[in-house]
Amino acid sequence: MILSRAKPALSVQPTVARESSAKQLPKLEELLDNKDFTGALTLLDFQRGAERSEYDTDTWTAYCAFHLGDYEKAYKKFKELIKRPGCEPNTIIYFGCVCFFLGHYEEGRDVVEKVKYPPDSIRKLQNRLLFHLAHKEGDEKKLMNYHGTLQDCIEDQLSLAAIHYLRSHYQEAIDIYKRILLDNREFLALNVYIALCYYKLDYYDVSQEVLQVYLSHHPNSATAVNLRACNFYRLYNGKAAEAELQRLESEASRSFNYAKEIMRHNMVVFQGGEGALQVLPPLVDVLVEARLNLVIYHLKQDNIQEAYNLIQELVPTTPHEYILKGVVNAALGQEQCSKEHLKIAQQYFQLVGGSASECDTIPGRQCMASCFFLLRQFEDVLIYLNSVKSYFYNDDMFNFNYAQAKASVGNYKEAEEVLVLIQNEKVKSDYVYLSWLARCYIMNKKPRLAWELYLKMETSNDSFSLLQLIANDCYKMGQFYYSAKAFDVLERLDPNPEYWEGKRGACCGIFQKIIAQQEPPDTLREVIQLLRNTANPQVEYVCRVMKKYAKENRIPIG
Repeated sequence: MILSRAKPALSVQPTVARESSAKQLPKLEELLDNKDFTGALTLLDFQRGAERSEYDTDTWTAYCAFHLGDYEKAYKKFKELIKRPGCEPNTIIYFGCVCFFLGHYEEGRDVVEKVKYPPDSIRKLQNRLLFHLAHKEGDEKKLMNYHGTLQDCIEDQLSLAAIHYLRSHYQEAIDIYKRILLDNREFLALNVYIALCYYKLDYYDVSQEVLQVYLSHHPNSATAVNLRACNFYRLYNGKAAEAELQRLESEASRSFNYAKEIMRHNMVVFQGGEGALQVLPPLVDVLVEARLNLVIYHLKQDNIQEAYNLIQELVPTTPHEYILKGVVNAALGQEQCSKEHLKIAQQYFQLVGGSASECDTIPGRQCMASCFFLLRQFEDVLIYLNSVKSYFYNDDMFNFNYAQAKASVGNYKEAEEVLVLIQNEKVKSDYVYLSWLARCYIMNKKPRLAWELYLKMETSNDSFSLLQLIANDCYKMGQFYYSAKAFDVLERLDPNPEYWEGKRGACCGIFQKIIAQQEPPDTLREVIQLLRNTANPQVEYVCRVMKKYAKENRIPIG
């Protein structure tokens, strides 16, 4: 959005409008001064058959189409114009601007570079356009060359600020905008750019305050209202943001065409991904954020491979892109047990978390925590998570990871407290969550609660794995009763000799505790029944010993 205003394409207006329309089309000039490009197009269509210069009519049609965001129409018109003999250099440069907005960077560069020795005003526009094209094509050498030719004029400085913004140098962009605004208080739109930079820096309340300066004069600005909706989304929730965009859509005119794609995109985000598969795919090559949000949607739907396919070819340039590539590789690595993908994820996280610009931000610290999590260095994980946990008290995914780290360093009491805070049903039904909660219960001497987790599960591979965890962890902790029960079920599901040995040991452990008066005597009846569930010669010997003790101590065993 910043380029559509900071770009040199705006310099078309004073150059063409003031020279041509004052003499020939005073009504057209009035429409253009009022930025009524739809009305101007209507007038041009009406006058097309009149005895006026066809060249001027086509030029203005292309100009109006450009400012309405109808770049395809502008492209076709300018394409026709530059093929005509004696085409003016400014028309060629304007065509390059249209190519830029359509993403035809190579075509735009080739055409614009052919313009030699244009007038001074057009030469500056040409330089700014080539400056931005070099950035889009990733040509650092040309970028620096064109940077060196920028002058201390408003248009060039705005162009430089836009590049700073696109390269995530938000503070540098803010400094330029504020310096210009200091001497040009009437340039209210600069407040929108400053607000956008603060939004990118996660200062949503500051962004809102600065943005309000512009909105007080232009309450129906599509760009400003859209940014306010984004601030509401970050500060409050999707409902508040959605209400802002719906109000804008109800009042929108054709002059808002340029913003409709980003508004549709944002509405999907505000509604929690609703309609993502219908709205986002066509926008993937139009808005960078559309690709990223479609990847996030697939991740939330557990379509890990789809997410990976979308982001695989993306060359990350911003922290958010590096983070998302890291998340996707981590998810794919865990799903496929791929050490290669996990290694890539760890490197991406380390790159962001270790960078000077991100190391003290919340996402930067989360990245370092994720890096150490994948390296299984949980003490280090907790250092970073503890530094940001106050921002995520009710965040289920944060609490899930935080609890795992706590449990991994043996702090089962706090891990249990955090795990039970989680409300997300999808997380609570996940085996990883259930297994960690069961382990915490067992380590905190609450084996009955761990057993109840198993009883609530349907028979599956996950329930079998949870049984194994309960059986072994309870045995290690001397909680032999629930260990014996778990081994008994395991043995019936899979007659593995190891399960019999585990059950036999657990039953003997219970027997010892009964003798030591650490278990209720009537538990012996159930222990004998558990043993008899196994067809093994050793059962009778063990039962005989237990029965003898029961008889001597008058313990009824039935």
